[in-house]
Formats: sequence, structure tokens, C-alpha cells
Amino acid sequence: MSEISFRNDIMPLKNQLYRLALRITLDDAEAEDIVQETLIKVWNQRDRWNGIENMPAFCFTICRNLSLDSIKRQANQHQSLDNTPVEHADNTITPSEKTIQRDQVSLVRRIVDNLPEKQRSCIQLRDFEGKTYKDIAEILGISAEQVKVNIFRARQTIKLRFQDLDAYGL
Repeated sequence: MSEISFRNDIMPLKNQLYRLALRITLDDAEAEDIVQETLIKVWNQRDRWNGIENMPAFCFTICRNLSLDSIKRQANQHQSLDNTPVEHADNTITPSEKTIQRDQVSLVRRIVDNLPEKQRSCIQLRDFEGKTYKDIAEILGISAEQVKVNIFRARQTIKLRFQDLDAYGL
């Protein structure tokens, strides 16, 4: 096992850890605090680093657990994931098409935010972070098959709810 450097191996994970914490807590400030607490916990366990086989999975597991603890403490107050509008470089899109796209992205975000926690975490790690099924299983403490099932169910739910809401304009 190679020598692990906090600066080179762990600090580059901070943006991914932030996105995971944000997806779970739905709160910018809380996600930042969780990332900071995660990095402190990892640093405090530096004497165990050589025994850890997958350092990113170790960091993601700590971040996930801290995020879940946080939402339990806050009685799971849902807020919007991201208030920044989605913009595309394509100037051929009309303002009405931009508005429709923005509304659709907002709708999908709301649907994802309301998924059960395991499905939401699996979708976040797979579709937004690009993690492998094996890494997700290790981070969440479930089997790779359960990860696949959760992602399939989450995608089906997102698709069905989006079609229902989009068709009825609610």
C-alpha cells in the first residue's frame, strides 16, 4: 500500500464530499460543516490510514454518516438543492425554452430530493459523482446488487413522477 498524503489523496475529495453532503442534507451551510467535520475525523484517524484499503470510500462513508446524523437532528427540513439557474452556452434556445428547461430541471431535483434516503444516496453517488457500484456498496455498507436495485427503482420513480407531473403541469 502506498503512503497516503492528506493534501494529495484526501483534500481533492472535498468537492465530491460536499456534493454528497449537500444531496443528503439539502443545506449549503450544513454540507460545508459536514465536509469540514469529515476532514477533521479523517485527519484524526491518520494513524490508521495504512490499514485502510480504499481511502475515498472511507471518506465518503464518514461524510454520509455525518450527513445522516445531521438530518436526523434537524428533523429532515427539505430545502431547494440549488437556487442557481441552469444555463447553457447554446444561444439558439429561446427564452421560453430556457424557462421550460429550468422548470424541468427544478422538477427533477424536487423528485430526487423526495426519494428515500438510500435511493437518493445511490443516485447521487452513481449519476452525479460517477462512482462504481462496488464503491457505492462499500460507502453505503450494502451489496452491489442492492445498489443496482436502488438505482433502478430511483430512476423508475423519477421517470414516472416526472412524466406524471410534466403531463399535468403540476
